[in-house]
Amino acid sequence: MPNSALITPNSLPNLQPGRQQKPVGDAYLRFRLGQQTPAVFSMKHVQEALILPVHRLTPMPNMPACMLGLMNRRSRVMWVIDLAQLLGLPVLDTSVRQYSLVIIRVGSIPLGLGVQKIEGIAWLTAESIQPPPGQAPSSLLPYLRGCVLQQQEISLVLNAEAIVQSSILHS
Repeated sequence: MPNSALITPNSLPNLQPGRQQKPVGDAYLRFRLGQQTPAVFSMKHVQEALILPVHRLTPMPNMPACMLGLMNRRSRVMWVIDLAQLLGLPVLDTSVRQYSLVIIRVGSIPLGLGVQKIEGIAWLTAESIQPPPGQAPSSLLPYLRGCVLQQQEISLVLNAEAIVQSSILHS
């Protein structure tokens, strides 16, 4: 391995040997609901993020359109939904060979959420989360905790409890 590919504590900016900087705020998982729609979930509800081959998802007939199907993960069966479609946004591309999934858990209820792309972790303070903008679609408002400006774009801060309790998923 060439020496330039090695990362050492001394090669990272703003880090002093023996002292790590603690991120400010709470951890949130960053992802995209569509090409133009960044969003975040509080990590307190995120169990894991994964790529799932389409053949590992079992479609179920006569279900709401946002329900992609059932999956078995670690001996637990859970529903997987198209999160963008639940929120009234453009649907996921169903011709793909794999889905990017975020598995959330609220209480004892796990739920798989199909998203466009998982981007990593963001650290947000409570003060950085602003009320939803007035032009937000009404279908999105029940699931929104607010918005945050990061990396020159507005990210939706989603409410995991509201998504799990959605009337569409319990009808």
